[in-house]
Amino acid sequence: MFKLISELYPICRSITGEGVRETLRILEGIVPIEITEVPTGKKVFDWVIPKEWNIKDAYIQNMEGEKIIDFQTLNLHVLNYSSPVNETVNLEDLKKHLYTVQEWPEWVPYRTSYYAEKWGFCMSHNQMESLKDEKYQVVVDSTLSQGHLTYGEVYIKGKVPDEILISTHICHPSLCNDNLTGIAVCANLARHLLKTDNYYSYRFLFVPGTIGAIAWLALNEKKLKLIKYGLVTSLLGLDNVFTYKRTRSGNTTIDKIVEHVIKKETTNPEIIDFIPYGYDERQYCSPGINLNMGNLTRVPYAQYPEYHTSADNMDLISQIALEDSLSIFIKILRFIEQDRKYLNLFPKGEPQLGKRGLYDHIGGHNDSKTLQMALLWILNFSDGIHTISDVAIRSGIDIDIMAEATEMLFKAGLLKKL
Repeated sequence: MFKLISELYPICRSITGEGVRETLRILEGIVPIEITEVPTGKKVFDWVIPKEWNIKDAYIQNMEGEKIIDFQTLNLHVLNYSSPVNETVNLEDLKKHLYTVQEWPEWVPYRTSYYAEKWGFCMSHNQMESLKDEKYQVVVDSTLSQGHLTYGEVYIKGKVPDEILISTHICHPSLCNDNLTGIAVCANLARHLLKTDNYYSYRFLFVPGTIGAIAWLALNEKKLKLIKYGLVTSLLGLDNVFTYKRTRSGNTTIDKIVEHVIKKETTNPEIIDFIPYGYDERQYCSPGINLNMGNLTRVPYAQYPEYHTSADNMDLISQIALEDSLSIFIKILRFIEQDRKYLNLFPKGEPQLGKRGLYDHIGGHNDSKTLQMALLWILNFSDGIHTISDVAIRSGIDIDIMAEATEMLFKAGLLKKL
């Protein structure tokens, strides 16, 4: 994952353009991605796909020919979606087009202008303060033209058509935690699922933020009825506690599963209620769509100093945090896979396990008492109402032991799948 992030880091991404396509082509080497192009001008709900933005070069140069700011050194130096410009301006006018972060004077901010055509540059506040020349040449060699918005999709077919949706945004340029970590974890989570035998089907979306999620929803409304629930994910590379933002409903299956896993497997996780602001969960949870989508991150957006600045680089993220994040998602998927119901075929009293050879099996188990309790929990709650995940959460027994016990009872003819 760290190697993938280092490969993606130099690419200048935006909500449209070649940077997104190059990123998706690299991900194609990890998982089979279906790439969709949505043309400029297409209406998607209340939005319209904007012109496609691409950039070759940009710089600010003094009259001696010295480059003060160079896009080739750091792509954050250019206002993302900056319109083309090539002119000489005085310092007073130049400063109207400059963006800095005064409280972190050595860092370069990330700023965008997706839906208003203007040009601009981002630099450290100290560098702006050091500008003394009367005039500068400004060049942005970019295009805003008829083109496409591009997104990627990975579909992994399971035993049933019911889907789990996992979405991450791919529109940010050289920012590691936000959101190359989300891209890397999701790609490797999809690769993990491609190697396993899955009950549910899984759909991974790699979309530009806001407009990409809206475009996918507008083009795929017929598929939404198959989505049970899902997660929006990002910001997974820092050694912070996990933060889970609940679905709009606030008490759904995915809420219960994620909260249980991060409380059991991590230290002091933070659980917050849904608000209609943040990442694309606000699109998936909008009232006319109303999917049960939570948001799982480590540190939330805008709550670490390096957020949307040049300091969100390769030095900021942790390989251990990436590995830990992937591990947590895999544990969540184990619960999701057991989110299914069974019916106890001998519900009157406790069925005799010994005559079916189940106690002999327990005796050879490394944790026989736990497995015995798992069998009893499942028998008692296989009532057509509770799922195996429900029982695991309520009992506190490991989900893998619950799955093993369920299979034993099913093979013994004590349970029926619903």
